[in-house]
Amino acid sequence: MPTLDAALTDAMARFAEARPKTRAMQQRACEVMPGGNTRTVLFTQPFPVRIETGEGASLTDIDGHRYLDLLGEYSAGIYGHSHPRILAAARAALEKGLNFGGHHGEEVRLAEVVAARFALDLVRFTNSGTEANMMALSAARCFTGRRKIMPMQGGYHGGTLYFSHGASPVNAPFDCVMGEYNDIDATRKLIAEHADDLAAVILEPMLGGGGCIPASHDFLAMLRDETSRRGIVLIFDEVMTSRLHPGGLSASLGIEPDLKTLGKYVGGGMSFGAFGGSRAIMELFDPTRPNALPHAGTFNNNTLTMTVGAVAMTEVYTPEACIALNARGDRLRDRLNDLFMRYQVRMKAMGQGSMIAIHPTSGDIASPNDIEATDKRLRQLLFLDLLEQGVYIAERGFMALSLMVTDEDCDRVLAAVESHITARRELLV
Repeated sequence: MPTLDAALTDAMARFAEARPKTRAMQQRACEVMPGGNTRTVLFTQPFPVRIETGEGASLTDIDGHRYLDLLGEYSAGIYGHSHPRILAAARAALEKGLNFGGHHGEEVRLAEVVAARFALDLVRFTNSGTEANMMALSAARCFTGRRKIMPMQGGYHGGTLYFSHGASPVNAPFDCVMGEYNDIDATRKLIAEHADDLAAVILEPMLGGGGCIPASHDFLAMLRDETSRRGIVLIFDEVMTSRLHPGGLSASLGIEPDLKTLGKYVGGGMSFGAFGGSRAIMELFDPTRPNALPHAGTFNNNTLTMTVGAVAMTEVYTPEACIALNARGDRLRDRLNDLFMRYQVRMKAMGQGSMIAIHPTSGDIASPNDIEATDKRLRQLLFLDLLEQGVYIAERGFMALSLMVTDEDCDRVLAAVESHITARRELLV
């Protein structure tokens, strides 16, 4: 029986042999970027895929290999590639003028759309989800006069707010109390112990980067109750999860935080972030008030994102489109789990709607701790086997369906995963 290491070594060798141009580009990239990389999550062994073009739900790499794009730019690429209405809106913005250095009507239009759709009293725009979360946390600290924040173990809120395997060395220097995701008693106790110093609790109502693990309704209800009673700002990071329901995942759950953060697809796939919610908190940024909080950002209201975002959210990712896309994702996830059950392999698809993560385990998953001990090599092997069959997902097993993905595409994904299972079954039982 082949060993896992041998299978992975062979898969990497086949990947490299089929991509001579990509190998050469990686060597060139290493001359000017550390490890040839400027975005850590995209790096994979033996070297990463280099994309040449994207169209619809397809990607083509520089060696000419064509893939079904099931990664969806880690949920930002909800419109697929070169969506005609998105392209038309981008061209219209470019023709008007890229950036004005002044206020304009398109930022008002997008703010109206975002505030109404996600039930925000007031909203402010940023350039990324990372910025949105940084600003929301800073606003909470100024509003409460307290210093500590509570993220969750295994949470991710941007490049400077990374809490997988503890805190990242490059994190912003917030004083953090680490909550336990989906552990009601432990987290309630921590909130009580630190309440006098705790400004904010921040979490995704379903972990995105942490493995598509939904928070239980009881856990979120506890957080809402405890933070309300103790004057702590509750922040839902919906940068990814807002795609799962027309009003965001919090609307689906019926639990409203004090602040929400948004990003990725809401700007039409452009560089975008937003934070908003409670009028009392957001009015701290009102420049007509004495001692208003500053909020800078040259491209916060850039005309490209403002124009494209408004069109995308009103004409393309409509509530009806949102419901249909997430129903398609639910069907795919259910079919994957049926497949894993039929073959009795250690694989499980987690998530909700159009966000799915495949984990190399068959046990219950309620928190990042439950997937901590899973074998990373099995994830790498799935990634490489699917690439060989022309299906592109994240190396960690994450998928985010775009509007361009069809039911026939989902059939293709299921067939590719089944092929992986039949070829590697000895390693998966």
